[in-house]
Amino acid sequence: MSIVIAYSPDIYGRAALEHALAEARLRETSLVVVNVTRGDSLVDSHYAHEDEVQLVMDRLKAEGVDATVRRDVVPDIADAVLDVAAEEHATLIVVGVRHRSAVGKMLLGSVAQRVILDASCPVLAVKPS
Repeated sequence: MSIVIAYSPDIYGRAALEHALAEARLRETSLVVVNVTRGDSLVDSHYAHEDEVQLVMDRLKAEGVDATVRRDVVPDIADAVLDVAAEEHATLIVVGVRHRSAVGKMLLGSVAQRVILDASCPVLAVKPS
């Protein structure tokens, strides 16, 4: 069993990482960092560069937390996070959330919202300080 974190290389992903790290220490369990992209654009700001992934892994190792990274091109990001959580028998999923306008909620889906609603385990939704 492990904790799954939906990670993006921004303030929301870093907030999720901090909370997931604290939960992993508290529960004495491993982390699975999920950083995926749909691959439908030349540059996806939510897909971490290899250098950033290595920094995250180095930090988790220095903190004494066993962690793995799952990266891939997927058709649906929320489904990918949920699939990893099911495969890993996750006890918790941690996602960063951002404020969206009413129009944004109507026009654009939210990965965090879908994960929260469809997860079979508890989900911790966090926002930056």
